[in-house]
Amino acid sequence: MDIAIRAVRPKEYTELGEIVAQAYLGDGLLDFGEDDSYLPVLRDVARRAAEAEVLVAVDGRGRLLGGVTFVSGGGAWADVAQDDEAEFRMLAVAEHARGRGAGEALVRACVERARGVAGCRRLVLSTQRSMLAAHRIYERLGFVRTPERDWEPILGITLLTYALEL
Repeated sequence: MDIAIRAVRPKEYTELGEIVAQAYLGDGLLDFGEDDSYLPVLRDVARRAAEAEVLVAVDGRGRLLGGVTFVSGGGAWADVAQDDEAEFRMLAVAEHARGRGAGEALVRACVERARGVAGCRRLVLSTQRSMLAAHRIYERLGFVRTPERDWEPILGITLLTYALEL
């Protein structure tokens, strides 16, 4: 499958927001399902695109396969990145596109962007324990677990962290 990575376009904000929301809902990543307070954040691609870099994976026909939010230098959308690090968040691939390399292509694009940021030493991310397929991608690309940075965005929900030295 031919996969291209590019910046999200405004006309795609709603569609990408639904891809991300449905990926989180479908994978059981939102403790309160449709009532989860994080769901509107996942759907708000316009806000993320205004404050960070949102990338999409598209197939040869231009169909959206998934997306990711990239943040450098501890920007507004960073959860764990420090000033000399970059971070990616909200990596999601549409159900119909899974297993075809879109997720890995998005992660590789984030690695390349991080390498292009002056002074950036490391690319970091947070993930849930259940995201095993994503963990395999991260580890295959050289990310290592950083348990000392694991954190709880909400009491009782621990996010695991990974980092890639650049």
